Amino acid sequence: MLFFLTCVGLLILGYLTYGVLVEKIFGIETNRLTPCLTKEDGVDYIAMPTWKVFFIQLLDIAGLGPIFGPILGALYGPSALLWIVIGCIFGGAVHDYFSGMLSVRGGGKSIPEVVGDIMGMPARQVMRIFSVVLLLLVGVVFILGPAKLLSNLTGINVQILVGCIFLYYFLATILPIDKIIGRLYPVFGALLIFMTVGIMVGLVYHGYEILPNLDFASNTHPGGKAIWPLLFITLSCGAISGFHSTQSPLMARCLKNESNGRSVFYGSMIMEGIIALIWTTVGLSFYTGPDAMNAVIAAGSPAAVVNEACNTLLGPVGGFLAIIGVVILPISSGDTAFRSTRLIIAETFKMDQSKTAKRLLIAIPLFALAFIITQVDFKIIWRYFGWSNQMLSMMVLWCAAIYLAKKDKFHWICSLPAAFMTAVNVAFILQAEIGLNLPATPSNIASVAVAIAVLALFIINAKPDSVAIDQLELEQSL
Repeated sequence: MLFFLTCVGLLILGYLTYGVLVEKIFGIETNRLTPCLTKEDGVDYIAMPTWKVFFIQLLDIAGLGPIFGPILGALYGPSALLWIVIGCIFGGAVHDYFSGMLSVRGGGKSIPEVVGDIMGMPARQVMRIFSVVLLLLVGVVFILGPAKLLSNLTGINVQILVGCIFLYYFLATILPIDKIIGRLYPVFGALLIFMTVGIMVGLVYHGYEILPNLDFASNTHPGGKAIWPLLFITLSCGAISGFHSTQSPLMARCLKNESNGRSVFYGSMIMEGIIALIWTTVGLSFYTGPDAMNAVIAAGSPAAVVNEACNTLLGPVGGFLAIIGVVILPISSGDTAFRSTRLIIAETFKMDQSKTAKRLLIAIPLFALAFIITQVDFKIIWRYFGWSNQMLSMMVLWCAAIYLAKKDKFHWICSLPAAFMTAVNVAFILQAEIGLNLPATPSNIASVAVAIAVLALFIINAKPDSVAIDQLELEQSL
């Protein structure tokens, strides 16, 4: 229990110290008008209270990732806890902060346009493709996941529930952000807090030994899968997630002052890290060993673990409310995933979104494609989601590093985690079955070599050019 509390304490300390440092290096300007004040349109650009913006951001990013990812990550042993703490403070929260604040400085643009403004048109096009593909996968994962949980809870056919969730997503995608999302998310936030605290209290109350195995040198995965790089792909949103960069611009359009950026963007990732810590701890404490949990996962996906743990630890009523809270998490990310996709497509083709007809023109074919993807096996979707998600996080971190280098600021807070994620992604795609399927040792050596080479190229070519960046930010703020 002490180690778990220490991990939580380190995350909070990271927010209070490293988060302040990141904010200082970025250089907020409290007198600068934000996009919700300069581009208010009653649909996507709407000023909202900071507490509401925080809850929406948290629920946007905290989908199944900080639950399913940590459950799967727990199979590798307690090393997953270390990566959550280190990854959140130095990687995920930094990534989320810069993706949000660069959008604020960019006039509320979606992440592909932000990256394109800083890195050029080739990067913009790559980011557009990666973002749309990733968001479609996220949207589909966050339809199938909650549908299965609700089916286990109610006995209703999964396909009927998929249809109901599809309908909600469609409405949340096309209606003004304050009509559904802005009103429901504070309630969803209360459920999230209940679920998060309740499941941990349940473990303690029922006398489970908290984290019985703290042998960080051991890899306990039943399938013998290597920690490097699979843990860093599998744990995903619990430590760092490129998906978050697609969501941050939604709240960048609603943030009333740059001084609120640290609590909204950096802080929400720290909170997600705490959620991830809890579910990893459940995986490591609730079952007698990784084999027992893996058997439950194999029989019904991580949703079966959530269902079993909630009902056992919190009883029928508490379990029902906790599972509803877990269902809310992915749904509250799935709706904004589709909303973000609509906006990225609109910006790509320069389509005004103030009219309902223009929003429908994008939303209808988008949801038709998403329905087709739902017919693919969940495990295949999650596998591709994991890699594309971390590729996006890597690209956004490199973009932030270039921004800081051009502003002649301390870029290492972004360039070092960017290099690390480069090594992770290269190692994975070289040795994974969905990639080149090469042997692990040469793949790992090659991945480190590529990361070092990319970092060296960045250092050589990243020249200060603050005049160009300042001019760009001035143009976007008008």
